[in-house]
Amino acid sequence: MDDSPLSAPARPLRLPASKQLAYALGQLGWSILINVVGITLVYFYLPPDNAGIPNLITPATFLGVLNALVLIAAAGRLVDAVTDPWVASLSDRSTNPRGRRIPFMAKGAIPAAVFLALMFLPPVSGVSGWNAVWVLATSIGFYVALTFYVTPFYALLPELGHSPRERLNLATWVSITYAIGIIVAGSVTVLAEPVQSALGLDSALQAIQAVVVALAVLSLVLMAIPVVAIDERRYSAGQPSSVPFKPALRAALGDGQLRRFIFADFVYFAAITIILTGMLYYVTVLLEEDESLVATLLAVSVVVSFLLYPLVNLLARRFGKKPLVMLSFFVMAFTFGNVILLGKLPMPAVAQAFFVVIVYSVPLAFLGVLPNAMLADYCQWDARRSGERKEGLFYAARTLMQKFGQTAGVLVFAMLTTFGINIGDDLGIRLSGVVGAVLALLAAVVFAGYDERRILDELGDEVEAEAA
Repeated sequence: MDDSPLSAPARPLRLPASKQLAYALGQLGWSILINVVGITLVYFYLPPDNAGIPNLITPATFLGVLNALVLIAAAGRLVDAVTDPWVASLSDRSTNPRGRRIPFMAKGAIPAAVFLALMFLPPVSGVSGWNAVWVLATSIGFYVALTFYVTPFYALLPELGHSPRERLNLATWVSITYAIGIIVAGSVTVLAEPVQSALGLDSALQAIQAVVVALAVLSLVLMAIPVVAIDERRYSAGQPSSVPFKPALRAALGDGQLRRFIFADFVYFAAITIILTGMLYYVTVLLEEDESLVATLLAVSVVVSFLLYPLVNLLARRFGKKPLVMLSFFVMAFTFGNVILLGKLPMPAVAQAFFVVIVYSVPLAFLGVLPNAMLADYCQWDARRSGERKEGLFYAARTLMQKFGQTAGVLVFAMLTTFGINIGDDLGIRLSGVVGAVLALLAAVVFAGYDERRILDELGDEVEAEAA
């Protein structure tokens, strides 16, 4: 790493719309990567009987509910517990002349895309212990590489947005592209059939692999856009922190406000991952519909959430962000309550699916935008209070909890599959609705103690300046 001093303008320039779009396209790239894992990995390695692809890892369980995929995913998260704060601290203290964040993003993009592709290219085309070793090694490589991109990427948000309104706008942009990433990632099984026909592949397994590799390449291109397009020195207000790693980490995790925030965030990502991981099962097992419906449902959820984004901005300025986050958790709990009843409600199966997805779009819209903006405000508040800019560590705490939450969602769903994932034997799938509802209500209870008003009051001059 270059040790020459970081040069940043005394008054950084406002980020123009074209650069905001470039920044958001980086989010689209890594959103595709992370959501391919969340939506397709369990289905790929432990498919239901009607999926048309073979099991690749033994479905045998340990202690009644722990299968091989659960244990593999848990092992990968132990590595993240070290790498996330480490990369964050390196980024915060970096004196690279190109900036504190962009150089790290450049290092992480290529290996993240490569490891995503490798994760779906196991060495054996049937059940094998070698496949378990393969997915363990590639998933660890994937999440480490993604840390080098995502943690600095998010730390840029409060540095590129110079007022609460600018930070809210940037958070809205990245929420839009994250949601588009969900649609793209959810198209893997839909695209597999035409790809198989077009390329003359021998099996559905090979077709899924081809689609995943193509999406990995697309993600790499998208992740490179902000690295090339944004001159961090011109637009960022960030300066290197002088606080060593351990004291900075203790300070970051020692604030009860931040702990409440990241716990609620953890629960949100766990809940959303349960829904995304379960979507293929909800459609093909509980509703007994074709898997192609999944891509349509994901598209509808994102379109509805897009339509809500202007309302999110308007209501956040009128009522504050915290009440809307609380309401979103209650709506999420209601959504999971309906998952429990899928296939049993007195309406056509497709109508049940669309009802659940449209309701789910409300928390997807509000929780996709508001937490990013709230944490950006928190970073500014802490910088004023402490005199040190530690955005990397704060966002590392968030991305660590995000990845822990996503992994917890996969773990929970994979564990529940032991209770039944096939037509007529679907208890495990329905239990995912119970777990998701409990998690959402727990998040609302914990987040009730977050003192947003104090933070905004102490950032009062920024709020007054943008209102002027």
